[in-house]
Amino acid sequence: MRVHHLDCATMCPIGGRLLLGSGGPLVGRLSAHCLLIEGPTGLILVDTAFGADDVADPRRLGRQFLSVVRPRLDLARTALHQVRALGYRPEDVRHIVLTHLDLDHAGGIGDFPHARIHVLDDELRAARARSTRAERDRYLPAQWAHGPLWVEHPRERATESWYGLQGIRILPGEVPDLLLVPLAGHSRGHCGVAVREADGWLLHCGDAYFSHTDVDPRSPRRPLGLTAFQRLVAVDDRARRETLERLCDLRRTHADEVRLICAHDPFDLTAAAGR
Repeated sequence: MRVHHLDCATMCPIGGRLLLGSGGPLVGRLSAHCLLIEGPTGLILVDTAFGADDVADPRRLGRQFLSVVRPRLDLARTALHQVRALGYRPEDVRHIVLTHLDLDHAGGIGDFPHARIHVLDDELRAARARSTRAERDRYLPAQWAHGPLWVEHPRERATESWYGLQGIRILPGEVPDLLLVPLAGHSRGHCGVAVREADGWLLHCGDAYFSHTDVDPRSPRRPLGLTAFQRLVAVDDRARRETLERLCDLRRTHADEVRLICAHDPFDLTAAAGR
């Protein structure tokens, strides 16, 4: 399967390279790394970043999010317009697989109303309940007010052994080498998405980590700001750290077979473009 790497948003928090690992001396730069997979019967998106409605009305993202994350909202960067720029129609996107439902990952699902939206059941329950202050901030019901075609994948079905992790085959009869891989900690139902390419596997780790230095044993340091932010927003920081250890072990033992990327590190996008 051919995989396109889409940079669907730029976010510019105050902090600069020392705190965030990328950007300028004062203002950092984060990406919104989404995948567009050319499947045998149509297109599959992995995450969507912000949608056209978010660009049209940024206020719905919330004052705190806008002031802290400082997204540069551009209609041309949305998944919808990038799909069109590649010569496809929005209707060609048959499935969207979400690592989780945070507002900077799920905002574009409304731009593809005919697509089936795949998500771990724990995550959808949490997004609907919004039972804590943090979850009221991270989930934005307006982004799925159109009534998406949800496909809930129960966590207990994660029985497919995959490089020491457990996965769920999302479309077993159509795309057997596409798995939802629970990566606990960041949110209640956070997952990675694994897809087999011509030269091996690609694992989109979502927000299981924020910088490639988190999983690179050769890295002398990790961005202090991102490390603190990950701890702050994790629904279960112990589980997050355990997940990170498992991803580090996966990279150490199977780097020749599995390539890891995360959602917000521009380094991963540059590396993908180089490939």
